[in-house]
Amino acid sequence: MQDVEAIAGVAKKHGATVLVDNTWATPLYFKPFEHGCDISIHAGTKYIVGHSDAMMGIISCATRQMFETAKTACQNFGFHAAPDDCYLALRGLRTMGVRLRHHEKSGIEIAHWLKARPEVDKVLHPALPDCPGHDNWKKLFKGSSGLFSFTLRDGYSRNALAAMLDGMDIFGMGASWGGYESLLIPAHPDQYRTAVPWPKGKHLLRVHIGLEDVEDLKTDLAEGFDRLGRAHNA
Repeated sequence: MQDVEAIAGVAKKHGATVLVDNTWATPLYFKPFEHGCDISIHAGTKYIVGHSDAMMGIISCATRQMFETAKTACQNFGFHAAPDDCYLALRGLRTMGVRLRHHEKSGIEIAHWLKARPEVDKVLHPALPDCPGHDNWKKLFKGSSGLFSFTLRDGYSRNALAAMLDGMDIFGMGASWGGYESLLIPAHPDQYRTAVPWPKGKHLLRVHIGLEDVEDLKTDLAEGFDRLGRAHNA
């Protein structure tokens, strides 16, 4: 988790505009304009819509001048939001607070459960004290959402990982997140990491905890780990 205030402070000294992607925390759990940001960008498709049934992007600006600049750019590029998608985003806003509390509670419970699994190496959830950047999260954020990741212990093959993922019952596989459904998908930091290379062969799984019963989610993951182990030992 980055220290947004520190980054914004350096940027402002050099006259740079500070933009932040606030999709993960939403405006309920992080207030970007209170921490030096000029523009807040949201993939409204995710927690704001909340039902995985609309495409929506949202730009919020700290000042009127910044808003006019962003508005002019969007108009010049021909960006627009469909009326039906706007309706679905407004519908989602009515329940976002309730949903986020459930996402946060279930996400933290699953994160602690994963830490106790022998197949798991590290759980990367900002609300966990041993996660890099936890102090920044605790200082700047009012909560966490359902999206985090974890790495597997070394030695598991791609085929073993595929055996785990292919048999998931509740967890779906999808590039998006922030809806009511739980998702589990492999991520590949090795394809874009430059400053700090990603360890070769290290499997990273991105998980989004939805609104399903948390015990059912644990069962689904446990059965997946069993498949991972059987395929690894075959």
